[in-house]
Amino acid sequence: MMISFLRLPILYYQSRTGRNGRPFVMYKMRSIRNRKTKGLNITVKGRDPRILKIGWLERKYKISEIPQLFNVLKGQMSIVGPRPEVKFYTNVYDETQRKESSMKPGITDYASIEFRNENELLQEAENPTQYYIDNIVPEKIRLN
Repeated sequence: MMISFLRLPILYYQSRTGRNGRPFVMYKMRSIRNRKTKGLNITVKGRDPRILKIGWLERKYKISEIPQLFNVLKGQMSIVGPRPEVKFYTNVYDETQRKESSMKPGITDYASIEFRNENELLQEAENPTQYYIDNIVPEKIRLN
């Protein structure tokens, strides 16, 4: 059941890659409109019109992560562990990067702290998706 406010769902779920590469449903608070932006699998601060006004606050203070406590209670996630990715990105992992999937994903990790300005980095990139794959993903995995 979806909980809604002003005809917009408050919570949403998304398939993520979990431990040993198994998909699971991760819960979050909605911070983006229902509209899809063609070709964008990540949000880019400053140029992503999908983010709701209240979504900026949710993201800034990490409020949107609170529903993931349900994933922790279900045993799919832990409090601390590598952040789960969408399949689009785990499909481009090399063999070494795939080893990260042997760990239970978490709500937060060292890479989340190190890349707290990730959206700003992506905003400056000519191709945000490729920059994420080539630069941010390898560093996050190294940190984990």
